[in-house]
Amino acid sequence: MLRPRLIPCLLVTANGLVKTVKFSEPKYVGDPLNAVRIFNEKQVDELIVLDIEASPEKREPNYSLIKSLASECRMPLCYGGGVTSLEQFQRIIELGVEKVAISSAAVEQPELISKAAETIGAQSVVVVLDVLQTGSGLEVCTQRGQRRTGLDAVEYAVRMQKLGAGEIVLNSIDRDGTGLGYNTELIAAVRRRVTLPITALGGAGTLDHVRELFSNFGIIGAAAGSLFVFKGKYRAVLISYPSAEEHERLLPGSGV
Repeated sequence: MLRPRLIPCLLVTANGLVKTVKFSEPKYVGDPLNAVRIFNEKQVDELIVLDIEASPEKREPNYSLIKSLASECRMPLCYGGGVTSLEQFQRIIELGVEKVAISSAAVEQPELISKAAETIGAQSVVVVLDVLQTGSGLEVCTQRGQRRTGLDAVEYAVRMQKLGAGEIVLNSIDRDGTGLGYNTELIAAVRRRVTLPITALGGAGTLDHVRELFSNFGIIGAAAGSLFVFKGKYRAVLISYPSAEEHERLLPGSGV
């Protein structure tokens, strides 16, 4: 049975696990494998790991890291970063990853979505939309938010669904790392037009933001970075995740 998912999202670079604010100023926060081990103990619903340097640096996915992550991970794992070919999709799946995410490649070669869906199954194909609020609307960006595409986020999401994507991650550039709450305008606009599973990312600062997301949108993925890696106003690094009881109280109909 489908239910709302609470998903830590880890950003990685060649130097390790980092956290950004509005896609800039990456701050080192530790070893991604150590974070995965902690999340295993906390029995998280799912995990997203995104290599934020791979596409801008035009390099292949870090297969060594992917293999290590998949070996450690005891929850469904979604990995993205540097994927530009069907062969890379297949190799990552063969390493034990459940879902493969693409962003830049989906814009540059959208036919890859259909090819991947036909080959590894639509449920394993995730498209990440990095969305910037502009004067003219909601615009898709790539290359860590540095490249403006001119694509309307809602229409683009509709197109990704038609091409065969199995899931969409809506990542709000404006909310990234701010702790101000999810971009519900973006989520609602896309939700009205697509039927695919949606995961929201960017802006979660408290569990109340997660609760509001679940309450407003029902079955949806609530992904977050800072919420699960920082503690307190001084943003000390501390990997955390709600207990089973706390998680249950976040769900619609919990009465809390």
